[in-house]
Amino acid sequence: MDLVWWEIAILVVAGFGAGLVNVMAGGGSILTVPIMMFLGMPGPVANGTNRITIVAHNASAMVTYLKHGIPHAKLCLTLTLVAIPPAILGAWLSTKLNNEQFEGLLAIVMVAVLILMQAPQAKKVGSHEDQPQNLALGHVLMAAAGFWGGFIQIGMGFVVLPIMHRVIGLSLVNTNILKVFIIFTYTLLAVFVFAATSEVLWLVGAIAGIGNIAGGIVGAKLTLSHGETLIRKVLTLAIIGMIIKLLFFP
Repeated sequence: MDLVWWEIAILVVAGFGAGLVNVMAGGGSILTVPIMMFLGMPGPVANGTNRITIVAHNASAMVTYLKHGIPHAKLCLTLTLVAIPPAILGAWLSTKLNNEQFEGLLAIVMVAVLILMQAPQAKKVGSHEDQPQNLALGHVLMAAAGFWGGFIQIGMGFVVLPIMHRVIGLSLVNTNILKVFIIFTYTLLAVFVFAATSEVLWLVGAIAGIGNIAGGIVGAKLTLSHGETLIRKVLTLAIIGMIIKLLFFP
């Protein structure tokens, strides 16, 4: 895929927006995947290529977290291990979708994410209650989440947060930390599944990944109280526009 300067600029901006949204609201892939498709990339290829941006974003966060240690390291390991096999299966199954099937599924997913975004969100503050519980159920749900993460990834933050925070009982701070390690690991493996069975455009993913890392850094530093609210409103409008496009103007 040959890129001209304005396509590179769009990828960087989309990656930046996705990184910003991932930190402050969640669901950043709902920006990068459609943008890649708008640039002429088939849906399944965009799905695989987008994983490079996810790996880059989570790797940059891991560097920071590793300096301060990993809370509940054993739990992080077991949750990661149960997520990997279904994630690999999900990635493999997603490569079997043709472009029309992927676009139809993407429209449905975006509607679901739009609904989830309107639900009340837990406040992003630390919690003193951080005792893991319901571990069997939590691991089963994480396996299901892993399948979804490997299959299409979009909206994964809205899936993982309630599993780790509300079911397992981890604080939101530790939930965000462990989420980074889990998603990084299975996504890295999923990239190779896509590369082996479908197609991954490494340069496109790397360009968007640069923007994604920058957006994540800026998002982490933003302290304005209305920041998340504003991003959610913009993201909502973007999602509605994409749903209309996918359903009525394929």
